[in-house]
Amino acid sequence: MNEVTEITLIKPDDWHLHLRDGPHTSTIVNHTARQFQRAIVMPNLAPPITTVASAEAYHDRIKYLLSSNLDFQPLMTLYLTDNTSLNDIKEAALSPLVRAVKLYPAGATTNSDAGVTSLSKIEHVLGAMEEHQVPLLVHGEVTGSDTDVFDREALFLDDVLTPIVNKFPSLRVSLEHITTQEGVDFVKSANENVAGTITPHHLLLNRNALFQGGINPHHYCLPILKREKHRRALVDAACSGDGKFFLGTDSAPHMRSKKENACGCAGIYSAHAALELYAEVFEAENALENFEKFASINGTKFYNLPINRGSITLEKKEWTVPDAYDFGGERVIPFRAGGTMSWKVKRT
Repeated sequence: MNEVTEITLIKPDDWHLHLRDGPHTSTIVNHTARQFQRAIVMPNLAPPITTVASAEAYHDRIKYLLSSNLDFQPLMTLYLTDNTSLNDIKEAALSPLVRAVKLYPAGATTNSDAGVTSLSKIEHVLGAMEEHQVPLLVHGEVTGSDTDVFDREALFLDDVLTPIVNKFPSLRVSLEHITTQEGVDFVKSANENVAGTITPHHLLLNRNALFQGGINPHHYCLPILKREKHRRALVDAACSGDGKFFLGTDSAPHMRSKKENACGCAGIYSAHAALELYAEVFEAENALENFEKFASINGTKFYNLPINRGSITLEKKEWTVPDAYDFGGERVIPFRAGGTMSWKVKRT
C-alpha cells in the first residue's frame, strides 16, 4: 500500500476557539487564520461578551489583528448568564456576525464566574433560542465541590443536558470538547439536533500526560484529560465519519507565567499546529478518508452555513514545534513544544 504524502481538504473551520483579547493576541489570531476559514470564537473574556454590540466590537478587534493576506471570518458567540434577556436572543438571531450562545456553568472554567447558576433561570431563554434557531454551545460539566473532577461531564449529561434536550427538542445543541465515552454515547443517541466537538489534545492525550516527568501544567485543561478508554472512544467517534462530530480545537492560550505558577490556568494552546495534530490521529487510525468530513463538512452542516470554496494541503514533512511563541512580550507554550510533527500545512 502506497504511503500518503499529501492530504488536500476543503478549507476547514474551527468550531470552538479562544482568541483572548487585545494587541498581544495578534500571533494567536494569525495562527488560526492560516489554517481555518472560519472559527466560532468563545465569549469568556473579562468582562464576558454578553450582548450583540459587545460581540460585534470584539469581531472588529479580531479582524484588525489579521495579516492582510489572510481571509478569515470570526463567528461570534454570546455568553449566557442568569440575566440574558429574550431581546438579547432576538438580536443575536438577527446579527450577521453572532452564530451561537455559550452556556458555561458558573465556575466551570476560565472566566466562567458570570455563568449560569441554575437551569430554571434560563429556560425561557432556551425557548427563545429554539424558536429563533440560535444554537446552544455547552461546556458540559457540573461544578459542585463534592463532585470528582473526572466525573463532572458524565453527571452534567444526566442532570443538565438531558432535561434541556428533552424539553427543547428542536434546539440545536453542541456538546463542546467532549472528553468521555458517556459524552460520545450521549451525542450518538440524542436527536438529530445534537452534535459535539472534539479537540486534538483530548484525541492525543490521556490523563497520564498530566504527570509525565512531574506535574505538567501545559497539559492541564478543562474539561480535564480522562482515562485511556475515554480517549479511545473520542478517537473512534472522530474518525468514524459520523456527521454528529466535528473539529473544535478549544485552543486556549495563557501566558507562560500564568501556567507555571500556583494558579496553573486551564488551557492548551494548539492553534499553531491544529490541522497537523488532527492529521496524525486520522493517519494512525487509517481513517484519512474521513478527515475532510470531520474538519470541513460536518460542522458547516450543523451551523447551516455554506461549505468553504477553497482548499488546504498538508504534506508529510517533519518539523519541530518552537519552544514558545510571542504573546505580547510574554510567551505562550504551544502543545508539543520542542517536539516533532509529522505533517505540515503546505504554504503556497
